[in-house]
Formats: sequence, structure tokens, C-alpha cells
Amino acid sequence: MAARFLETVGGRVAYEVTGPEDGRLAVMVHGMGDTRATFRFLSRKLADAGYRVAAMDVRGYGESSTGWPSYDITPVGEDVLALIRHLGGPAMVVAHSIGCASAVWAAAEAPEEITELVLIGSFSGDSPIKAWMKLASRAVGRSAFLWGMFLRSSYPTAKPADFDRYLGELKANLREPGRLAALRAQIEVSLAGVASRYSEVRCPTLVVMGTKDGDFADPTAEAHLIAGKLTPPAKVVLIEGAGHYAHAELPDTTAKAILAAL
Repeated sequence: MAARFLETVGGRVAYEVTGPEDGRLAVMVHGMGDTRATFRFLSRKLADAGYRVAAMDVRGYGESSTGWPSYDITPVGEDVLALIRHLGGPAMVVAHSIGCASAVWAAAEAPEEITELVLIGSFSGDSPIKAWMKLASRAVGRSAFLWGMFLRSSYPTAKPADFDRYLGELKANLREPGRLAALRAQIEVSLAGVASRYSEVRCPTLVVMGTKDGDFADPTAEAHLIAGKLTPPAKVVLIEGAGHYAHAELPDTTAKAILAAL
């Protein structure tokens, strides 16, 4: 769908909207090295269920501008809140990977703006990231080709029929000036700060985790660790066989589980 744009002090945030104009607002926040296209299946499922879905390109990616002063958790969270207010929130926020940290920050910072959180492949902030993964990320973060190879390995059970096209478009986007700089900056972001913000979240929260998510030594344990940080505790949905991109690898299963839980 054609992008719309929100001008902010630091740059321009791109987003697209689908679903009924009078539907409940849902804002979708992708993870590092990605674009709003990662939600191409889940956005449609939520729109079909009556949500007004706004999928954003996080600063530096997709059709959003480059050259931002920071790509840290807090400024991305500020972009999320700015988009919610621009679209006439409050909103449910659906986030993936490092995008979850910004969604949690936003929910803690402005509870009146966020009604629910759906956190897909989130990090607790307590479990250390595997040392080899940090090194590997730094290496692949310097090349769109290598990042594409990394993404291919993150779908352990299935790849969607349009995966090659999606990946080709993503790599082309990352080759644009400034895109890999955003990726490298996010790779260096610390997730430790999100650990303290979980306890400040009061809205209903759903933690979605693929049982074969290679980013974690024990994905199921990580999901329950996150859930226990919230008051009341979050619901946990485990997507059997999915890796870090459950929403795109097994989209029907993931969408049905999310909608049932909501």
C-alpha cells in the first residue's frame, strides 16, 4: 500500500494504514533490519477482524528517512507515541523483536495512549544475548547480502510463498544510503533498560514466542520470564515450530492465536 508520512523533529516516519476507518487502532512496530512489510500477513488478518492497522517503518528503514541522531529504544518509542497521537489513539501496539522494547517503553511512559501490547519474539532484558550472536550480527550488519542470509536461517520450519520477493525488496532497501547505518546502530543498542520498564506496564499484554526461536537458549522460558514481569502477568502464546519471525513464518497460526487471545 502507498506510504503516508509523519514529519517529526528528527525526520520523517513512513507508515501505511489498512482496515476500516472506524476500527480500533493497532500500530505495528518491526524489529531491526526490517520494514513494515514483515507484517504484511498479520496486518491483513487484523484488518479483516475489524482493526484499523497502521504499520510503520521504524526510523532509518523502509521509506522512513535516514540520518537520525539516535536509533535507541527511547526515540523509537517516541515515534510510536507520535504516530498513535497523530492517528487519534489510543491504540493497541503489536511489536517484534527489538521493536518490543520501544513498545514497552511507550506503554510505561504514556499508559493512556496504549490499550494492549502484543510482543512477538521479545527480550526480557535479563537473559544475556549469546556472545556469538552479537559478533555475527556485527558482521552481517555491514552487508545487505549477509543480512539476507541471516534472515533465511531464521525461518526453521517454513518460508512464506513470497519470501524471495520480500527478501529481495528488503535487501534493495538496505542498500540505500543510510539504511545499513541504522541497522548497525540498532545492533549496538542495549536492551538492559527495558527490564525495569516491564514492571511499569499496566495494560493487558500478550507475549508471542516461536518455540524454535534461535535468538534464545530457551524461547519458552524467555516468554514466561517476560510474562512474569508484568502486573497482571501477561498471557503467553507459543507458536510451535516457529523461529524469530513467527508472524511471517507461520502467519495463519500466529494470527489466529493472537486474535483468540485478544
